[in-house]
Amino acid sequence: MAKSLDHLKELLGVVSDLGSAAAVLGWDQQTYMPPGGAGSRAMQLATLSRLAHTKFVSKELGEALELAKAEAEGMDPESDEFCLVRKTDRDYQKEVKVPSEWVGEFSRVTALAHQDWEKARAESNFSLFEPRLEKIVSLRREYASFFAPYDHVYDPLLDDFEPGMKAADVKSVFDTLRPRLIALVQAIAERGKPIDDAPLHQSFDEKKQWDFGVEVAKAIGYDFNRGRQDKAAHPFTTGFGTGDIRITTRFDPEFLNTALFGTMHEAGHAMYEQGVDPKLDRTPLATGTSLGMHESQSRMWENLVGRSKEFWSATFPRLQEFFPDQLGETDLGDFYRMINKVERSLIRVEADEATYDLHIMLRFELEISLMDGSLAVKDLPHAWNKKSEEFLGITPPDDADGVLQDIHWSGGMIGYFPTYSLGNLIAAQLWNKINDDIPELEKKIAKAEFGDLLAWLQKNIHRHGAKYEPLDLLKRATGQSLDAEPYLQYLERKFGEIYEL
Repeated sequence: MAKSLDHLKELLGVVSDLGSAAAVLGWDQQTYMPPGGAGSRAMQLATLSRLAHTKFVSKELGEALELAKAEAEGMDPESDEFCLVRKTDRDYQKEVKVPSEWVGEFSRVTALAHQDWEKARAESNFSLFEPRLEKIVSLRREYASFFAPYDHVYDPLLDDFEPGMKAADVKSVFDTLRPRLIALVQAIAERGKPIDDAPLHQSFDEKKQWDFGVEVAKAIGYDFNRGRQDKAAHPFTTGFGTGDIRITTRFDPEFLNTALFGTMHEAGHAMYEQGVDPKLDRTPLATGTSLGMHESQSRMWENLVGRSKEFWSATFPRLQEFFPDQLGETDLGDFYRMINKVERSLIRVEADEATYDLHIMLRFELEISLMDGSLAVKDLPHAWNKKSEEFLGITPPDDADGVLQDIHWSGGMIGYFPTYSLGNLIAAQLWNKINDDIPELEKKIAKAEFGDLLAWLQKNIHRHGAKYEPLDLLKRATGQSLDAEPYLQYLERKFGEIYEL
């Protein structure tokens, strides 16, 4: 009776292998590929993406899936096999609506768009990226049309990254967050004790930054035997199976935070993928259940661990050894306040925790407008600057620090940005539960002992891969539904203490 399921797994393994091959080419494109390779790489990625999609929506796989569904009836709903059939069926019912020709064209256009974005950002000239982005927006609208009718044109896009979530759900979350975040930021600006973070803005040798970041990544649990770190224009994590999960980072020679917290963020993503049960390899279950859950892991290690007093009580002396001239005379308490300084800033990936979600809301509203047609791509820089002033009280001086700062739109990832904020909410809920289950957690972190924390995450989140829907997994891990209150309380408590409000 298991033959149908075995056959399905064989077919899914081929699809997975094609996807992994494309991922290797994508990783190389953003790390080592010479600029002259862009045209050929775009065609290679288009071919692999089209082949993978064709294989997945094939009559053969569809028939194997139907037989496997019949075979799975009566199975333990918690079993890997039952969950695999359920997840494959969900993906198949969605992907079969999308023409393979569209998949190939989308892959080709976004591969070319990456180089256009890099050039436009380097020259701070949106017009160099505008034609390609117009094509991407058109393709994403076309993609949404494959799933009509829908409540909102944004819903099918968001569902790619956060299964089951709709634009109205995100709006509800942001309506809860926004007033209290704005009130917190205003209170800090008006009554908070000022923080001078000048020591973070000095000359920091790139090689030493690299070495310290690698040391931290190893310490928290990133396995370099199954991964590596490289440089990229915009940090990202990618994987080609649970035995090969790679991260990237970038450096600012005049600002310590960029590479350090970028490395911790990407290591959080990578440890999630490295923690997936190897038995799930080469199946649709061998990845995180959603980008919101993924971002909960990266934001947890970057912020709840990486920007905590406990983490730096153990790690700061080592950082001072790397940079004695810059930080040798800096007090630990002062350093902790510096890395948590709240200010209205331009760059999302370097934003403090209190203002970060305002950056996400800005992008969400722009994406909604792009998709419903109320905003033309050519007007995007002006709209970005206007919303930056509205949400953050600051106007970008140029396109590089404004509309061109993120890589996501060049990859066609419209619908991704809300998952960062969802990840913040999930991280706070998980953190409360972890502290309940590990009462000595703060003391362990203060001694640079991260094993119990990582083990909890591996047991309750990582090993399951995509077996469970994201909100189901959250409920299994915490006993709670998605809730913004723990996150807001965390921010208000932390920054109330730091700024003596």
